Amino acid sequence: MSNTTHQQPIDPVEAFEQVLEHEDSDRQPIARGLDRFVIIVGQTVMWANVALIIAIIAQVALRYLFDINYPKLDEIQWHFYGLTTMVGLSYAMVKDSHVRVDILHLSLHDSAKRVIEIIGILALLVPFIYLMVDQGYDYFAESYRVNERSDSPIGLPARWAFKAIIPISFVLLAIAAAARLIHDVHAIYAAPRTEGRGLLTVLAVLAGFALVAVLLAGLVETTEEKLVVAMFLTFIGLLFTGFPVAWVLAGTGVLYCGIAYLFDNGLMNWTGLEETLTGLDYLTLGAVVNRVYAVMSNAVLVALPMFIFMGLMLDESGVAQRLMNAMQRLFGTVRGGLAITVTAIGIILAASTGIIGASVVLLGVLSLPAMMQQGYAKPLATGTIAASGTLGILIPPSIMLVIMADQMALSVGDLFMAALFPGLLIGGLYLIYLLAVGMVSPASAPVPDDARAPDWAAVKDVMIAVLPPIALILAVLGSIFAGITTPTEASGVGAIGATLLALAYGKLNLEKLKNVCISTFNTTAYIFAIFLGATAFSYVLRELGGDELIETMIGSTGFGPEGTVIFILFIVFLLGFVLDWIEITLIVLPLMRPIVAGLGLDVPGFEVLDEPTLVWFVILVAVTLQTSFLTPPVGFALFYLKGVCPPEVKLTDIYKGVIPFVILQLIGLAIVFFLPELATWLPSVAF
Repeated sequence: MSNTTHQQPIDPVEAFEQVLEHEDSDRQPIARGLDRFVIIVGQTVMWANVALIIAIIAQVALRYLFDINYPKLDEIQWHFYGLTTMVGLSYAMVKDSHVRVDILHLSLHDSAKRVIEIIGILALLVPFIYLMVDQGYDYFAESYRVNERSDSPIGLPARWAFKAIIPISFVLLAIAAAARLIHDVHAIYAAPRTEGRGLLTVLAVLAGFALVAVLLAGLVETTEEKLVVAMFLTFIGLLFTGFPVAWVLAGTGVLYCGIAYLFDNGLMNWTGLEETLTGLDYLTLGAVVNRVYAVMSNAVLVALPMFIFMGLMLDESGVAQRLMNAMQRLFGTVRGGLAITVTAIGIILAASTGIIGASVVLLGVLSLPAMMQQGYAKPLATGTIAASGTLGILIPPSIMLVIMADQMALSVGDLFMAALFPGLLIGGLYLIYLLAVGMVSPASAPVPDDARAPDWAAVKDVMIAVLPPIALILAVLGSIFAGITTPTEASGVGAIGATLLALAYGKLNLEKLKNVCISTFNTTAYIFAIFLGATAFSYVLRELGGDELIETMIGSTGFGPEGTVIFILFIVFLLGFVLDWIEITLIVLPLMRPIVAGLGLDVPGFEVLDEPTLVWFVILVAVTLQTSFLTPPVGFALFYLKGVCPPEVKLTDIYKGVIPFVILQLIGLAIVFFLPELATWLPSVAF
């Protein structure tokens, strides 16, 4: 692609319409107009991410160059963050980029998908939108009435203007939802009736979950406990419809708030169950608005879009391609050398992006054709790529660790340091395995016929290719580990550093900058949407006593402290089959915090770490989630890779290929479990 900056940039509206060109015959003019409006608003607001980078760099520069502390810059940063994430909700709806469970959804016909979307929007999303617009407006109006300003006397005025984003963004979401409803209704009306097959399968699955809910509800005593069980299984069951996870979470929370209200007021006596005293109603559910505002103004989460921007910009810079070309020469005469190269690049990329799909797809596109041409066994090639791509979820600066730190009330820097050795350990196990395969089964990892022994020129090329990204990663992690910058500030440094690297490589122009901003905007939005859904779901779950029920159930297993941790990890592993790491981190992990903290485990903190047990536990969960990404039959990384594989590579090849890496990850998990110092030593030394 041309790197000239004078080239006329692609109009965002035209680009979007090209994506939807195959649907143009079905789309109504009204729906297209609503989509266009949301896109224009979104792709205007997305540039706030660039302003956010500038604000972070300005803050760092003022502190270290001029010894000036400017508190307004802190608030400006999370104002930009809150603006982009909230407005991004409607953009992600129009782009249909929300996270969904595709196990059944992919097999449904178009009409069945549209019927599910119509029902989902009306039954799950619309009630949540109404709540957030109505209660969000009251929240803003009260702030405006008292002319609320910053808590700091030298902070920003007009806090009410920031709070106005909540109702405005949900009005935009309502417009996006209306566009999809219009499109779906028109498409169903125009489509042949035979395309509706598949709904019976979904209904059968939902009926199965309803039956399981009834059976499990019989194992608990109180009505509140029965509602907790039903709420969990309703959520899991609705996920299989393929409706976006974020809105399943939010809609289930609103639904069970209504059910609890009916039980509280004696309107469900016909069920034979006792009345409840949950206190849940429409007004108490309005407390979710305040929690949404807390997420919008969370200074820790500002690092989320910045690390995403950093990873995407590094992908655009061509760093991976340069590394692949240089390192392939270095390991060209080693059996399995190309696989080793892929793993080494996976480790480097892991320290630049925590988005599993992006890493797996990038490695697959870059390396799979070369591995096939070189004669690699399909299972080994695909297993190496999938496993190497998942390292980004663990090796810092992982966006998963940022969210885990927020949910577990831990330091982001502590978790970054704690994850470094376990991440490198698993990467090292991969390399040892690949070397062993090259020796034991040479035919699986052959040396190319034109391979030449590495010379100093090859070493020089590797150094030139690897030093810039390594220097950037060390600048980001090193500044955090040394206490020079906060993780949020380091994320801004990483974002501007990746941009300068792309510029130095001649890969940056306005079009690519726009693409990175759009991808950052979209990715952050769908993650934030799950934040919102999980906020509503968790609030209702806790009011029903779900945390006490789960704590009691796990505590009654009688497994002992270590056995309880293993049991929790097993639950997380199973949930990883159907849930993304975001939902598990936001819903399950906080529920486990009091349980693990109360086990009395003697995890070494070297008399420095305040909560070494929780730091160690979070790293164990992170490794477990990484394993679940690879585990057949529904590991997410497997399907990311299958999407870029040539037709001759079957899903069974990928399944066979990842099994050895799953075993290696379980070995790594066991090592960290029995040697918790691997997770707690580095954070303690940094202090």
